[in-house]
Amino acid sequence: MAHNIFKGLGIALVTPFTTDGNVDYVALKRLIEYQIAGGADFFCILATTGETPTLTKEEKQKIKELVVDMAGDRMPILIGCGGNNTAEVVNELQTGDFSGIDGILSVCPYYNKPSQEGLYQHFKTIASATKLPVVLYNVPGRTGVNLKAETTIRLARDCENIVGIKEASGNLEQVDEIIKNKPDTFDVISGDDALTFPMIACGAAGVISVIGNALPKEFSRMIRLEMKGEIESARKIHHKFTDLFSLLFVDGNPAGVKAMLHEMGMIENILRLPLVPTRLTTMQKISETLKFRL
Repeated sequence: MAHNIFKGLGIALVTPFTTDGNVDYVALKRLIEYQIAGGADFFCILATTGETPTLTKEEKQKIKELVVDMAGDRMPILIGCGGNNTAEVVNELQTGDFSGIDGILSVCPYYNKPSQEGLYQHFKTIASATKLPVVLYNVPGRTGVNLKAETTIRLARDCENIVGIKEASGNLEQVDEIIKNKPDTFDVISGDDALTFPMIACGAAGVISVIGNALPKEFSRMIRLEMKGEIESARKIHHKFTDLFSLLFVDGNPAGVKAMLHEMGMIENILRLPLVPTRLTTMQKISETLKFRL
């Protein structure tokens, strides 16, 4: 029986670009080492924060190989593999190179708005196309569809390699319902930095974090304290972060965290269209908040 190994602080890894728009593999190596040293527990690569829709097939393969080479023997690696054409996702799972990968993160089909039964059949088909553990990804704000708690539970019960869900619905009632009714082998992982503290209090197993790119040490400390039951100390860190959370996402993700990493001297502040960097006013606020809050 498969179980979830993606616990604690997962990093939703950004893709740094050079000023001429190519993938900056030197900066990527620097980031990976920095995050491992900062207490990251696993990596989540080639997903939303990595600007994956704008990467070529060759770039994706090279990023995957680099992360596996650098981190594969040190921590689990979850890779994004999803879409709104079920047959295409199945084909990718059956023909792609998943060597060194420990699990698949698969987002709800976006744009074509399937019913709950459609979502169930989609994920059931995907799970049966791979031997790897599958983590569902529910993010209604991006996909236009919500994977309801009862559908998540049904998938968790019916597909033994579906081991968890990255929940970014922002609905704590839904999160709580999943945690209350889920099988023991299945975990809920926060997909929203700002809600990680309350979600872990409800019983979530960790987070796939955006802010962890820049501040892994502080964020992993909050998670570890909370999981040990040191709620008061964890809450203090959570409250230190709250201003940053809103600044990080006001101009979209990963614009905010890239601005922050640039401010820290880690990467160039470059995104690929259709995404653009944060506004100057946001950048200044991020800079001020970084100086005073942490």
